[in-house]
Amino acid sequence: MSIKYVPEPFRIKMVEKIKMLTREERIEKIKEAKYNLFNLAAEDVYIDLLTDSGTNAMSDDQWAGIMKGDEAYAGGKSYFKVLETVQSIFNYNFVQPVHQGRAAEKVLFPLLLQKGKVAISNMFFDTTRAHVELAGARAIDCVVPEAKNPELRANFKGNMDVEKLEKIILEHGPENVGLIVMTITNNSAGGQPVSIDNMRNVSKIAKKYNIKICIDAARFAENAFFIKEREDEFKNSSIEEITKIMFSYGDMFTMSAKKDAILNMGGLLGVKNDEELFGKVKANCICFEGFTTYGGLSGRDLEAMAQGLKEGMDEDFLRYRIGQIQYLASKLDDENIAYQSPAGGHGIFVDAKAMFPHIPYNEYPGQALAIELYIEAGIRTCDIGSYMLGNDPDSGKQLEADFEFTRLAIPRRVYTQAHFDIMAEALLEIKKRSSSIKGYKITWEPPILRHFQASLEPLK
Repeated sequence: MSIKYVPEPFRIKMVEKIKMLTREERIEKIKEAKYNLFNLAAEDVYIDLLTDSGTNAMSDDQWAGIMKGDEAYAGGKSYFKVLETVQSIFNYNFVQPVHQGRAAEKVLFPLLLQKGKVAISNMFFDTTRAHVELAGARAIDCVVPEAKNPELRANFKGNMDVEKLEKIILEHGPENVGLIVMTITNNSAGGQPVSIDNMRNVSKIAKKYNIKICIDAARFAENAFFIKEREDEFKNSSIEEITKIMFSYGDMFTMSAKKDAILNMGGLLGVKNDEELFGKVKANCICFEGFTTYGGLSGRDLEAMAQGLKEGMDEDFLRYRIGQIQYLASKLDDENIAYQSPAGGHGIFVDAKAMFPHIPYNEYPGQALAIELYIEAGIRTCDIGSYMLGNDPDSGKQLEADFEFTRLAIPRRVYTQAHFDIMAEALLEIKKRSSSIKGYKITWEPPILRHFQASLEPLK
């Protein structure tokens, strides 16, 4: 039975017109895009769930802040507002703004990872894995076994497998583990949260072997809300208190501020107390991003970031935000459509392997479902499976992902209940004809992060 939709804790005061193409037009558009959803023109999409990154609706306070942005090249007041805000939220001494999350990885990772090193994570997302490999190191996933069973309902399926983590460290040698990355929430595992108890245990192992922990903090506020809801120790704690405790177990963090800071562009890199490392971070930032006090951003972006960080931690907003996802999940439960359960923080990860058991991993069931959603209802989503995972960097062979998901990533403060109903109805229609749907093959791909650019065609 469907749960009640959580009403929006805001009023809408500006709208943007969207259009719906006919089914025949959509079939032609996806063919022209070489069956890659990233190649579609945004105006040809009705409901855009490709990502929740930078696709959010900013508030009146954020837009007002944009008018106050200080565009000074060095030492602008908007930078100091971000600095003060970030230090008060996360309690890290050193803060570097950058233009987005992958820029933080580009600036930081080569300082800690080189050829012969490995990085271990509860699960790497695509760009994070790519920057580990670009630095010459190798990425190893170490998520808890519960995450690999989409039907299993467990509170913290994003956790690190602590026992396995220690085995991997000993197998490779502590001196060869350049970094442990804790992704909160765990995007590739379905937006699943990480408990503070798990972070505490990972921190103990990291200290035991003198390994640094980097928090991938793009969706930190959603993770904090799940902790408050599900971890008894913190049920009476505020989001602000939980956030400080979470980040006390890290040595540094990278963040795409395009998610929980509700921005259209921006990122952050924080270092707790290693002044020598931060000096190298600043040097890299100047080379790759721009001077340290703007980090590739305009002053207006920094102004909106400082405000958005606070709004993204508002408990009423988070209850609505995660309630939207749970509403959609309950609609899928009613129709026995499998997804990574329980519902995660920023979207629904539909189990395409369960939807299309006849399509093998190397024919990309997650991508096949994404294409069908566009054809069915003009909904743009993306694959989180073997298609995204790509090829082994050493052998060049196609890797098999732990999951074959199609991610419906929900932008913040953008879509209404009627849109969610359309999403559920489209998935039900696809399920009815699922046995007739075929897989895809790649006809061209770049060597890294292929899913952004690859060309595909349907198998006959």
